[in-house]
Amino acid sequence: MKPEISYADSGVDIDAADDAVRRLTPHAQSTFRPEVLSEVGGFGSVVAIPAGYKEPVLVSGNDGVGTKLLVAQKLGKLDTIGIDLVAMCVDDIVTSAAEPLFFLDQITVGAVNAAVIEQLVIGMAAGCSEAGCSLTGGEIAEHPGSMAADDIDISGFAVGVAERSEIPSHDAVVAGDVLVGIASPGIRCNGYSLARQVLMDDRSMDDPAWIGADRSIGDELLRPSVIYAPTVLQAFKGFGVRAAAHITGGGLAGNLRRVINDNVSIELDLNRWPRPRIFEEIASRGPVSEAEMRKVFNLGVGMVLVSPPEQAKPIIELANRNGHDAWLIGQIARGNGDVRWSEDG
Repeated sequence: MKPEISYADSGVDIDAADDAVRRLTPHAQSTFRPEVLSEVGGFGSVVAIPAGYKEPVLVSGNDGVGTKLLVAQKLGKLDTIGIDLVAMCVDDIVTSAAEPLFFLDQITVGAVNAAVIEQLVIGMAAGCSEAGCSLTGGEIAEHPGSMAADDIDISGFAVGVAERSEIPSHDAVVAGDVLVGIASPGIRCNGYSLARQVLMDDRSMDDPAWIGADRSIGDELLRPSVIYAPTVLQAFKGFGVRAAAHITGGGLAGNLRRVINDNVSIELDLNRWPRPRIFEEIASRGPVSEAEMRKVFNLGVGMVLVSPPEQAKPIIELANRNGHDAWLIGQIARGNGDVRWSEDG
């Protein structure tokens, strides 16, 4: 007779998963808004719509952190990558003028390590607190056989609420409007497959990020993403913002095209903002062409707000008060839906 086999023998440790949930629960509960009606560990998150909305509309979005997670694993530092995960999700939905309400995560591993999962959730809780939303739950999935024991993947899902009448429309963006760019000091989460190939293949993660840098390349690549949601929401409510673009994969041009109609064009002036040094390092070490850099990376601008020209200064001042650098980086002109760079003539 064959000996009995357990789920743990096949690679799934339910006790370890239960331990992980016990560890992460207080971190999640620390983010709860008054609208949260459920507890961590249930079968679903129950969240009420905040008071004050006349015609509330739910806005949702999901994302991951790409291969930036590989940098975090290589450095053995997993307590900030959760901030990136929250940023990617809440900064997408806030472009619809949505107030982030709650966030759910999916953590998939080859084998459950409760301490590692707790570090991931610490970052998610910090990101949710900064964004003003609640971490109401998630899923820990153990996939032995399809993943190595130390393999990890994470993704997230954010839900927010917007006033239906205040959701931005492409028709609202007209010639004469201006573009306010809000700074991204680092790469955020996009372009890491290219950045890792250029910067990590032949050097130690302890090497200076560039000649004379005061931080290592590992620290620079793991710089947490800025969370723009509170600032963008305030700008929508107070300063006549017409549209917002979260600058992720596809760079400035690819994402700005998503908020305009075909009867206008975007004009960007590259001389209006400083390009963080990390992008020059990628371009020179690759080498990577300027055209490719523009297509892949945010080049130092993580969020763009479109507004009437008279509102640009108040929006920049708002961003500054909230700890962000911001600049007037371009304008909307009559056109055919394209993006024109100052250096293109």
